[in-house]
Formats: sequence, structure tokens, C-alpha cells
Amino acid sequence: MSYYKKHIFLCIHQRDDGKECCNDKSSSEIFDYAKKKCISMKIQRKGGIRVNKAGCLDRCTEGPVMVIYPDNVWYSYKNKEDIDEIIQSHLVENKEVKRLKI
Repeated sequence: MSYYKKHIFLCIHQRDDGKECCNDKSSSEIFDYAKKKCISMKIQRKGGIRVNKAGCLDRCTEGPVMVIYPDNVWYSYKNKEDIDEIIQSHLVENKEVKRLKI
């Protein structure tokens, strides 16, 4: 059995060269929000979900982005409401959020 059922990786990369990146679009703040939300819902735990920071996921122009493993589902999100929908639908109800998939 895997230690976690699902891992969520949110790109928080900040480029030094001025090129577009996820952190330009508030991904660090969204990461903090997503982690706290999963902890408060008691789904971030052994056998459950783990919210992780990621360096560059190399999809900068589609960002901010996240990927959920082992599902291999990629999302682009704009705000906390999108994160709430991904958490509730994908992580709790096991239904992909098609409108946010990339």
C-alpha cells in the first residue's frame, strides 16, 4: 500500500530571467491555501492526500499548474475557488474537473 493515496504537486517556481512562471500568478499563496484546506478537511494524512510544492513543471504558459499523481491529471487554476473545486471534486469525490484540465 502506498503511504499516500494521492500526491498533489503545485508549481511554485520563480524564474530569475523574467520569463513567465507560475509564481508570477500567486502560486505560492495558492499552495499555502490548498495545504491548509486539505489539513482542515483532515484529508492530508497517511493513506490520504499529500500537498507538495514543486519546482518548474515546464508548463509555464499554461500556469499556474498542478498535477495529481498517481492519476496523472494536470490542472490550471486561477483562484481559490478553482482549488476548492479541485479538492472537493477530484480528491474527495474522485471526479476530474474537466473545465480546468490541461
